[in-house]
Amino acid sequence: MKAKLHLEKVLGSILESKGWQWPEKAVIEPPKDKNFGDMSANIAMMLSKQAKMNPRAIAEEIKKELDNDKYVQQVDIAGPGFLNFTFSNSFWQDMILEVLEKGADFGRSDIGKGTKIQVEYVSANPTGPLHIGHGRGAALGDCLVRTLEFTGYDVEAEYYVNDAGRQMLILGNSIWVRLQQSQGRDVTDPEDFYKGDYIKDLAAEVLERNPDILNMDENESIAICREYGKDEILEGIKKDLAAFDVRHDVWFSEKSLVSAGKVEETFADLKERGMAYEKDGALWFKSIDLGDDKDRVLRKSNGDLTYFASDIAYHDNKYKRGFDMVVDIWGADHHGYVPRMQAAVEALGKKGQLGVILVQLVNLLRGGEQIAMSTRAGKFETLEDVVNEVGRDAARFMFLSRKSDSHLDFDLDLVKQKTMENPVYYVQYAHARICSVIRKAADQGIEIPAGQSSLLENLTNVEELNLMKLMDQFSDVAENAGKHMSPHVVSYYLRDLASALHRFYSMHHILSAEKEIIAARLLLLQAVARTLSNGLNLLGVSAPESM
Repeated sequence: MKAKLHLEKVLGSILESKGWQWPEKAVIEPPKDKNFGDMSANIAMMLSKQAKMNPRAIAEEIKKELDNDKYVQQVDIAGPGFLNFTFSNSFWQDMILEVLEKGADFGRSDIGKGTKIQVEYVSANPTGPLHIGHGRGAALGDCLVRTLEFTGYDVEAEYYVNDAGRQMLILGNSIWVRLQQSQGRDVTDPEDFYKGDYIKDLAAEVLERNPDILNMDENESIAICREYGKDEILEGIKKDLAAFDVRHDVWFSEKSLVSAGKVEETFADLKERGMAYEKDGALWFKSIDLGDDKDRVLRKSNGDLTYFASDIAYHDNKYKRGFDMVVDIWGADHHGYVPRMQAAVEALGKKGQLGVILVQLVNLLRGGEQIAMSTRAGKFETLEDVVNEVGRDAARFMFLSRKSDSHLDFDLDLVKQKTMENPVYYVQYAHARICSVIRKAADQGIEIPAGQSSLLENLTNVEELNLMKLMDQFSDVAENAGKHMSPHVVSYYLRDLASALHRFYSMHHILSAEKEIIAARLLLLQAVARTLSNGLNLLGVSAPESM
């Protein structure tokens, strides 16, 4: 944020000249009420103890020092000592030139430079197609990766393939049961069972590739079904994510943890740290020491590993790969598991280096009615079906339209409408509307000049200045989205910018004004289009030139 950076610089110089240190809790931000100017700061109040002065007196000192600043047009003191700053029009007009000069890099920063982060998301069991709940996590994770990279972090995206454990056994048995039933055998459906039609399809494919499978040892037959089902479903997941423009750099196999001895390696580390012990033939994690209500089993007395054991070993492996921070994106039903995992990370000596984002359920609506879904029962809307129906852009934008820990109503009918009630259309149309104006200008022989600050002096009305001020906020929005792991703030920002653009368009003639004003407004529109495009790119949503 250019305005914030300018104030930090000039205020820093003032403090230095007076021998004061920058207060840790000093905040510079846009005021909630625009009547208080462009930026507000609490710095005078935060300095009071250090400077041994009344906050209002400090504010007066700062105001006096800013009298000759060429960009700060006005400084007001409010209440006990709040400082409100109003910038000159020329300051905001220069914003347009900065946007056009930086282009696709406008808003980019390096606040994360030197920090290596891993983001793990989706990680659905390869037991069935991805549903829309997985789609929300996929969009969230991919947007977070894009945003972190945009703000300078070294980021790696990962999918944890749960290819070991009970769910894989259930998958193999489900396919085996359907295969036998298809050949006339009287086999009853087990209680734990995947019932979707895709299981019948997999059973038919297994039989086609292994015509003698009914004559094999049953354990061998189930193993064949399990491996084939897992591989085919995983390929389908990869295909769906690619169509959704979701990236994963690493596909990490749970099975590889055990086969490579990583689990035992982690157990040895925990024992060495005094955080694991043997009792009654089992291995226990000393989670009581870290605030849990009881110690947790890692390896049962029969030698089987718990899910918790694999998860600790997996996170230990992440840190040993050199990540400074790891972020897990989980379904909201895992909320009770978060403290336990945080305790495990602390036991590994990595306290504060795990971030967990919980993703709430998606209620899919059609015709105003909620669609009932159950993966195990085979009743669900797949991500593929939803993307095919509404398009990738609409699906991604809707998934990112609210905070991840809030329930989301996804109205299939709404997102297909080409109206301003549709939030996806509303933002994309702002970009397309600008492109349309620029095309009309070209048709009329109006050329857009290279950025000239003298031309931009014509941009002085409220709507024009509001667009410039909103563009100035973009870098801050991107930084906050990454730093606070809240990508939804980008979609909120884009709706605000689109709203300001539509308001400007409805209130002002663009191509029928005076020549200099036309030129200046076209430069403004180009900058707004670039900002919209950069923001939409963070969401993984396109910026169409026509709609």
